[in-house]
Amino acid sequence: MERNERKQQFALDVETPDLAARKLSGMKEGSGGQSSAPPPEACLNFVTNTLELHCFLPPCLISDRCLQRSALCKMYIWFTLVAGLAVLAFSVIKTRFPYFSEDCAYMLRSLRFGIRLVKYKKTKPFYSIVDCFLDAVKRFPSKVFVHFEGRDYSYGEVDKQSNKVARALQTDARLKEGDAVALFLANEPSFVWIWLGLAKLGCAAALLNFNIRSKSLLHCFSCCGAKVIIVSPELQEAVEEVLPSLREQGITVYLLSDNCGVQGINSLSDKISHASDQPLSRDLRANVHIRSTALYIYTSGTTGLPKAAFITHEKMWAASFIQGVCGVTAEDIMYINLPLYHSAGFLIGMTGAIERGITIILKRKFSASQFWDDCRKHNVTVMQYIGETMRYLCNMPKKDNEKNHKVRIAIGNGVRTDVWTEFLNRFGDIKVRELYAATEGNIGFINYTSKIGAVGRVNFVHKFFFPYTLIKFDIEKEEPVRNSEGLCIQAARGETGLLVGKITRRTPFVGYAGNQLQTEKKRLRDVMKKGDLYFNTGDLLRFDHENFVYFQDRVGDTFRQVVAQWKGENVATSEVADILTMARWILEANVYGVKVEGHEGRIGMAAITLKEGQEFDCADTYKQVVNYLPSYARPRFIRIQPCLEMTGTFKLKKVKLVEEGFNPAQITDSLYFLHSEKKTYVPLTEEIYRAIGSGEIKL
Repeated sequence: MERNERKQQFALDVETPDLAARKLSGMKEGSGGQSSAPPPEACLNFVTNTLELHCFLPPCLISDRCLQRSALCKMYIWFTLVAGLAVLAFSVIKTRFPYFSEDCAYMLRSLRFGIRLVKYKKTKPFYSIVDCFLDAVKRFPSKVFVHFEGRDYSYGEVDKQSNKVARALQTDARLKEGDAVALFLANEPSFVWIWLGLAKLGCAAALLNFNIRSKSLLHCFSCCGAKVIIVSPELQEAVEEVLPSLREQGITVYLLSDNCGVQGINSLSDKISHASDQPLSRDLRANVHIRSTALYIYTSGTTGLPKAAFITHEKMWAASFIQGVCGVTAEDIMYINLPLYHSAGFLIGMTGAIERGITIILKRKFSASQFWDDCRKHNVTVMQYIGETMRYLCNMPKKDNEKNHKVRIAIGNGVRTDVWTEFLNRFGDIKVRELYAATEGNIGFINYTSKIGAVGRVNFVHKFFFPYTLIKFDIEKEEPVRNSEGLCIQAARGETGLLVGKITRRTPFVGYAGNQLQTEKKRLRDVMKKGDLYFNTGDLLRFDHENFVYFQDRVGDTFRQVVAQWKGENVATSEVADILTMARWILEANVYGVKVEGHEGRIGMAAITLKEGQEFDCADTYKQVVNYLPSYARPRFIRIQPCLEMTGTFKLKKVKLVEEGFNPAQITDSLYFLHSEKKTYVPLTEEIYRAIGSGEIKL
């Protein structure tokens, strides 16, 4: 009897939808529409009643309308349960894994680009960045590729100009697939189409730093095996200095000019203008493959001279994907004010723009005063930076319209935490994508989150494709710490260690052109097990407990100088030492970098000893460094010591010198400061020291 009454009552409830819905949601009539979550037992009773209604009522008593409403109620129950579990799961994940969504987005993008790279490796004929550019020309020939000093150059125009370059060099210089050509060019559109023209012929380009001179210029040119060098008109004098040596080696020199009266230098612009702009056959580069050398990009080291890093087509593709991983789309406009001879400007900036099919705003050099006006004028949405450029932007006087721009992504490296914070506060919600990488390296990181100060994140997908580890490192001995078995010891979480990347077929380290000794020095054996091989980055990093990666410092004989025209260069200390000891009064030199308040990286300093009976010549030492070193490599401070300290293995000690810095109040040795306005070295007084610290004297 009680069972039948329950069935009848529930049937009435089902026949009254509003009442059933209120019962299901825990509402009561007269409650004013306010609801609360039903208790679990109520949901259970409701489901039980529903089942009993279907099981015990004769089919003739169950109307279609009743069945439909019963099904809707069951669906509502299941939907509520599933939605509740989803919300609960999301809440737990968000609490325990706050970067879960960003990690997933990054890993999906990385997998997508990884699959593309694998596809390109297997494609026959090989699909290169040049082919990607040609596809872009077909899709949107009229789209602006490069804007430079008020002039637009479309994808179609750049393509035709590169065809003319290729044909002119093919005819006049007899260039063919596999040849190397050195580019000694400023930041200008011709840099882009000359490289494209060379790539269409299957030639590798050596990107020379236009700040180098004399011995360094000759070295950089010769180590890549190039027989042709192409020069901007403004760099003609630098080439004329070494022209006799170039002519002795049978090097052909081309100047981007319609004519040239210097014997041994050939004009090139006139030959380009008369050449055909018709497309070139792909057969000209038929033997180029994924591991062929595409570029030589120069990086400083401990040899006293820059090293030419091999950049394969595989590495070029990988670097070009960085924009896509950072969220850049085909609708973006990128601002490039970094030099194109650097991997940041060329690989990440220019080839990344080709991969994305976007427009780039190219500048000759960085200008803090023009930066935001340029961004507003050209609707820039993506910018490149290094640490100092951001600092210079933050040092500019504040304006009311500072957040009035469309920049949404900033890609770069080396920005300090305080500058990063100030940059966001002043210029708005810009997604800063801080990178860590080395031109020649096989491992890198991207901070794809909003975590200020980090250079990347650790995740299993990244580590699968790019195996690496942090190992304990003895800073004093400048070597990895090994256990009794001769293997390296992995650094603990939160501990600073040396980053090393495993060398595999998927993550190779090709090395340096013409410098097997330095190539071998970068290889580290028996790291985690006997017989393994790793790339030694020479950088100290730290992984925290949230899986963020932090750059700590650089080891070895390279420091980052930050007073260059381009606001950041790697400087080989031994190169500077070699130049200093050429002076007749200097016996030995130990060059290192010191930290200066308010400046990113380190500023160059040299501890020297004088030859017996000699005195330090301020004016001539100034002339020595100015004549033989680019501005960013000149030591700003000089310390004269009676002797230089050595380690037990006869290596110059630097750690103590770095720690002591350049404070005249704490150092009894004679100190000197490179005074640019007076064009000489002057005694470093406490007054000058305070002026440098306060920013009154600019470095």
